[in-house]
Amino acid sequence: MVALTQYFKNSKLNKKKKMKVAYIFKTEMSSTFQLATMILPQLEKNIHGVEVIGMFFFDENVHVLRKGNDVGERLNTLAAEKGMLIMACDQCALRRDLAEGTFDSCGTGSVKPKNMIDLGQVGCFPQLYKALGGNLPDLVITL
Repeated sequence: MVALTQYFKNSKLNKKKKMKVAYIFKTEMSSTFQLATMILPQLEKNIHGVEVIGMFFFDENVHVLRKGNDVGERLNTLAAEKGMLIMACDQCALRRDLAEGTFDSCGTGSVKPKNMIDLGQVGCFPQLYKALGGNLPDLVITL
């Protein structure tokens, strides 16, 4: 919280660029509550206040990335417009029929999305780091 407070106090920095944020959806219902009812509507209205460069989904939260899911399809549209990374944990996706591959290949980058929104990706931390490496966030928020 100190870093966030300090960021907003630095008005010179605020005039130059928006803070870049990456979200991690880990806790139960965070993708259907915080994402679907707060973050996503704000992003769609361009009032969220930061540049969201990526979202990473764990556990049951990966279900919003299923092809045809309203929240996932809206995210897909935003990702296409803004170049935002949308990635699900490869193990979590495999367990929920949202990926093809084997558990022993998790983290290698060889697990592929299945039944997922068009721009949805799967991977583990090595793939997340590589995907965000050229555009690092100022802040990572875990919900």
